[in-house]
Order: sequence, then C-alpha cells, then structure tokens
Amino acid sequence: MEETEQPRTGESVVDRYPPSLRLLHWTRAVLILGLIIVGWTMTSLADEVPAKYGIFYPWHKSFGLLAFLVVVVQLIIRARTDLPEPPEALTRGERFLAKFVHRAIYVLLVLVPVMGYFMSSTYTMSDGVFFFGTNLPELLPKNDNWFAVFQWLHKVLAYSLLGLIALHVAGAIKHRFFDHTRAGDVLHRML
Repeated sequence: MEETEQPRTGESVVDRYPPSLRLLHWTRAVLILGLIIVGWTMTSLADEVPAKYGIFYPWHKSFGLLAFLVVVVQLIIRARTDLPEPPEALTRGERFLAKFVHRAIYVLLVLVPVMGYFMSSTYTMSDGVFFFGTNLPELLPKNDNWFAVFQWLHKVLAYSLLGLIALHVAGAIKHRFFDHTRAGDVLHRML
C-alpha cells in the first residue's frame, strides 16, 4: 500500500502513519493492556500475598514508566511528522470525535503514569519508584494525604483512558466492518 496518494490539487496527502509511529502505537497498546490487567490483578490481591508488593507493584511501575517514555517518543515524532487526517468519507461529527478522542488519549497517556509516579513518590510506605531494577528519585515529599489524592486521580484517569481506548477501538471496528463504504476505513493506516 502506498504511503501517499496524489489528490486533484497536486499536493501530497499522507495516507498512513510512518512505520516508527505504527510500531510505537502497537507497542504501547500491548503495554497498556498489560498494565490494565496487572493493575486489576494487584489491587484485587490481599496485602498478605507476597507477590502483590514483591512482584506486581514494582513491575507495574516499571512498565508504566516505559509506557510513558514510549508516549513521549511518539509525541516528539508526531510533532515532526505529517500525519493523515481523518478520511473525508467520515461525517463531520466522526472527524471531530476522532480528533478529540486521539488528543484526549494522549493527554491521559501522559497524566496516568505521572499520577502513578506521584502516588509512589508520596506514599510513606513506598519503597520508591522502581524502574527495571533501579529506584528513581522521588521528587515529591512523603505525604499520605497527597498520596490519597494521586491514588484517586490515577484510578479515575486510568478508567477514563480505558473508556477512550474502547471508543477508539470501537470506531476502528465500525469503520472497518460496518460502514457502507470502505472509504472511511482507518485501520490500514496503523497496520
């Protein structure tokens, strides 16, 4: 499939995301899915289960920070790259919703791990912010009142992100399989 097509005006239009963004998108998708599963698992375990704090929490923190770094790299590449616009075959409302959902997802992809870091940094019982064998500096003072705020924000924003991701996936499936024309299909742009 070609990267660009020539419209009538003679200007180049980007038809697909570049390979670097496609790779980062799917890497991030796998990371986020894993973080959601691990997050649900670790918070459902009793505190007495050694794996809860010995395995699940440290690895959740590590992969959460990795997901954050992937998003930062994505944002840098996106800022320097011509990206495809939503197809004209989509209604005006669908194009608006697609742009809004994408922007909101990126905002939350930054905020959720930042709130997780703030949570770990402020919790008085925390061993620190673990990142694949290294404890990162804790930039905020220990304070369980602030921890409670960051914990609530991390949870609410994570569920909000999950809802937006579900909407994102539902939109891609709708345009791929249920629209009357394939002109609105956007999935090929990320494959």
